[in-house]
Amino acid sequence: MSDSTLLFSLDGGVATITFNRPQVFNSVNKEVALALQERLRECQRNPEVRAVLLTGTGRAFCAGQDLAEITGPDAPEVADIVEKHYNPIVELIRALDKPVLAAVNGVAAGAGANLALACDVVVAKESASFIQAFSKIGLIPDSGGTFFLPRLIGMQRASALMMTGDKVSATEAQQMGMIYKVFADDAFEQEALSLAKRLAAMPTKGLAYTKQLLNGTFGNDLTQQLRAEGDYQLRAGSTTDYREGVAAFLEKRQPTFTGR
Repeated sequence: MSDSTLLFSLDGGVATITFNRPQVFNSVNKEVALALQERLRECQRNPEVRAVLLTGTGRAFCAGQDLAEITGPDAPEVADIVEKHYNPIVELIRALDKPVLAAVNGVAAGAGANLALACDVVVAKESASFIQAFSKIGLIPDSGGTFFLPRLIGMQRASALMMTGDKVSATEAQQMGMIYKVFADDAFEQEALSLAKRLAAMPTKGLAYTKQLLNGTFGNDLTQQLRAEGDYQLRAGSTTDYREGVAAFLEKRQPTFTGR
């Protein structure tokens, strides 16, 4: 794979992964999908990575699947691409025991929108937008869209957006609870990176336990979730970060967390 189509950097505990095919609105082809999978695995393995920032170059965050790859007599089946390219990415994001921040810098369409929604925290540039574009070409929302979107904004809104393919502005997305925050265009990169650095400096082992609890919450009843909280609280209370947090509070100083 050409390193230029998916950029990667690690600085201050933040691993930044950047879609870099601006000429096709950062649409995803096989090489980008497989490279993103490997980068996410690398982030999981590398203890120096404390948080992941996923973003794009140019006018788009990610326009979803590169349609040029699925046309022609020898093109792969769409279902095969979803199974081999996108589903593993979503599963890796949700399993990663570090916070993943999607910084949506422009259009997020189709699978690109749903990859963003699979992340732990989603922020967007004020001029960005989200489109469930699948219905416009006769497909169904994939990449976890039918799982995440109804849970974020409710069944009625999710159904309408998926069926109509209407564009949602970043401000509208924030208002309906689809994303966390919107930043002004001229401050977006600085604000998104600042948030990623803030997450990286936090007790990331505890954040990982929080993420695992959230992954299971919709499949549990109240009693099951309370028991799970007790189990994970026991684990969190055994971490070095918990001891550091308590000590820093008592000593009236800023804590220094290590993710252990």
